[in-house]
Amino acid sequence: MRTNLYKIAGIGIFVLSMLSCTKNLEEYNPGGATSDATWTTPEGFVTAVNGAYREQRAYYGKEDGTLISEGGTDLWFTANKMSFANQVTKYIGLTAAAPGSAGTIFRLFYQAINLCNAGINRIDGAGFTDQADKNRRLAELRFLRAFYYWHIVEQFGGVNLRTTETQTAELTATRSPVNAFYDLIIADLKFAVDNLPNASFWGAEYSRASKKSALGMLARAYLSRAYYGTGQERTDYLTLARNTANDVITRKGELGTDLWASPADLWNPQNNRNNKEALYIISNSTNVQLDYDLNANRLHAWYLTTYSGRPGLVRSLAYGFDGQKRLQPTRFLLNLFNEQLDGRYPASFQETWTANTAFTWTAATAGTYGKSASIAGTALVPGTSRAMELTKQVVPDKATKPWVLYDINDLYNTNGTIRSLSDFVPLKKFLDGSRTAVDGQPGFADIMVIRLAEMYLIAAEAEFQLGNYVASAAQLNVLRTRAAIKTPVNQTAAMQTTAAEVQSGGINFILDERARELCGEHLRWYDLKRVFTGDQFVNRIKTDNPDIVDVQPFHRLRPVPQVELNALTNGAEFGQNAGY
Repeated sequence: MRTNLYKIAGIGIFVLSMLSCTKNLEEYNPGGATSDATWTTPEGFVTAVNGAYREQRAYYGKEDGTLISEGGTDLWFTANKMSFANQVTKYIGLTAAAPGSAGTIFRLFYQAINLCNAGINRIDGAGFTDQADKNRRLAELRFLRAFYYWHIVEQFGGVNLRTTETQTAELTATRSPVNAFYDLIIADLKFAVDNLPNASFWGAEYSRASKKSALGMLARAYLSRAYYGTGQERTDYLTLARNTANDVITRKGELGTDLWASPADLWNPQNNRNNKEALYIISNSTNVQLDYDLNANRLHAWYLTTYSGRPGLVRSLAYGFDGQKRLQPTRFLLNLFNEQLDGRYPASFQETWTANTAFTWTAATAGTYGKSASIAGTALVPGTSRAMELTKQVVPDKATKPWVLYDINDLYNTNGTIRSLSDFVPLKKFLDGSRTAVDGQPGFADIMVIRLAEMYLIAAEAEFQLGNYVASAAQLNVLRTRAAIKTPVNQTAAMQTTAAEVQSGGINFILDERARELCGEHLRWYDLKRVFTGDQFVNRIKTDNPDIVDVQPFHRLRPVPQVELNALTNGAEFGQNAGY
C-alpha cells in the first residue's frame, strides 16, 4: 500500500510516504489509494490500520530493537568485544547528538503514534455501518498507540504525549509526566481488551492484535506503572498486574493460547508460525516485497557465533547465517542455568556442531587449533563426527579431542570479562526454518513479542512485591516444571523453588528467572530499568557484565535526540533528559 500521509518524526515533523505494509496480516491492499479515500471508506480505513503496524517491524527483528532492548544489560555484550553500537551496548558516546539506535526508535515510533492518532480521531468519518467492526479497528489502533507509547515512555521518560494528529510542522512541544503516559496507555489497552476479538477471529491475519495481545500488554503496563508509585498506589497497580496476568492464564483456553510441553517444543522452528504460546506476534512474509524491507526479520543472525570455515563445517541452513553476529552472552547469563536440570539451556543455546562437510585433520591444522599432533589423520564424517564444541563447562584434555573445542575458561576470564575474540556460546532460539538461501540475510520467522510464559513471570513478580512469596514461587514453578529435563531422569522435583528461596533471593531472584526464560526476547533492558534505581541499575550491570564500565545512573533513560530539540522554538524549555 502506498498512501501519502503526514507522520510525525519525533517532536518535529517530516512528510513521508507510507511504504508497503507487511504481509502475514494478509491485509487488503488497494494500490494507489489517496489520502481522502483512506480515511472516508471502511476499506480504505483498514489500510491505514494496517499501516499503523508498520514501524514495529523497524524494531522487532532489526538490530536497532535488539541492541536497545537487550544490549547494555547484564546478559549481553557485543560479540567478541567488537566496537559496534557503543552508545547502547557499552554506554560510550551516548549523547543527544549521537543517540544511536535510540534516536531511530524515537523518530519511527512517533511516526507510528501520529498515524494511530489520525485513525483514532478520524474513524467517525470512515463510513462504518457495522459498529462492532468499527470498534475492532479502533481497538487495533488504540492497542498499537499504547504499544508504541510504552516503548517511548520507558526509553525516554516523560516526553511529548500527543493524542491528536499533527499534519503540519509544530514548532513547540510540552512534556507530560510519566503517569499521564500510563493513564493513556492503560485506557487504550482496556478499550482494546473490551473490543478486540479472540485471535481465531482474524484467521490467516493472525498477527493482528487480539484480546490476548491486549490483556498481555495490559499486564505488562500495570507492572511497569507500579514501580513509579508508592504506598497504596503501588500496591494497587501490582494487584492489577497480578490479576490481569492471572486472567490470561485462567482464560488461556478461551483466548487460544497455552504453554508448550517443553522449551524444545517452544523453540522448534517447525512450531514458529502462529506459535500457540504467543499472545502477540509480528509476522513476516517470504515475499520480501511485502515486508518492512528486503531483510525482513534478521533476528536469526544477531546472536550466532562463527562456525563456518572451521574444520568440518560450512555455512548451512540448519546452523544459521553466522555472518552478522551482534551480541554474545555474558558468563553470568550462562552460569544462571543448571544444564543438568533445566531444559531451557539446551533449547536456547548451542554448544555442539556435527560435521557437515568432510575433513581430515593434519598436523598443521592441529597446530592452528592448539591440538595434539596425535589427532592428525583423524577424519570427520559429515552427519556423524563432532566438529566443534563451545561450552560453559571446564573440559580436560582438550588438545586430544579431534574437534574444535573451547571451554568456559577459553571464552571468559575468571572475573567474567570476555576473553575470546572469535568464539562464544550462541543463542539459538531464533533459528529460522523458513530461510531458503544459505548466505541470505532475510529471515521470515514470526517474532513472539508477548507470550504466555511472561504472564507467569509478571504474576510472580507482582506477588513477590506484594509479599506473597508462596504464590510467587507457585507461579515460577509452573515454568520450572515445564523447563525441567524429563529424561533419562525426571528433574521436575529438583527444579522446584520455595517461598523461602524467593523471599531470601529478593528481586534478583525474580530477575534471574526472567533471564532464564526470556533472554534475547527484547525485554532485558526494560526489566533492569523497571526494578532498579540509578545506582542499583549501574551496580547490577557492572557486577554481572564487567566489560561494561561506562554505564551511569542517568543511563536509565535515553537522551532526547538533539535534532528534535533543535526543531523546536522552545527546545530549551522542553529540556533534555538529566545527564545529557
